[in-house]
Amino acid sequence: MGRIRDWAERWKPATRIRTQLFAAAALWTVVGCGLATAGLFWCFGSPFPGSLACAAGGVAAGLLKGFLIIRKFAERNTARLIARGDGHCLGGFLSAKTWLLVVLMMTSGILLRRSSVPRPVLGVIYSAVGTALLAGCLPLWQAWRKN
Repeated sequence: MGRIRDWAERWKPATRIRTQLFAAAALWTVVGCGLATAGLFWCFGSPFPGSLACAAGGVAAGLLKGFLIIRKFAERNTARLIARGDGHCLGGFLSAKTWLLVVLMMTSGILLRRSSVPRPVLGVIYSAVGTALLAGCLPLWQAWRKN
């Protein structure tokens, strides 16, 4: 077991805190943009007459969730990264529990897309989640800029 630990320690992609903050902020931004874009496309790409209301509702819900819930999570994650300091594995920009949550969210998204839920409804959900991630990642970008 000691040899494996030594090998892992030697070959881990250790990075500075600035790199980890950038990785976290970039991940949230890219995923948020992708989800919001897909959601808005599904809202506006349907013959449903209330597509503008669906899109606006999804974005409004996302902003609310982003600033009230996701932002606090991002602030805790930022504080955790800064407290750890330099020299940690790049993949550690998210905790193990958060990586598990990412896998669960991805699985949920795949199951939702394969379900019989109408695309305009998925559009509201996806645009809300994407907007929440975009609104919530601001503390990560601010911390990256400061460091």
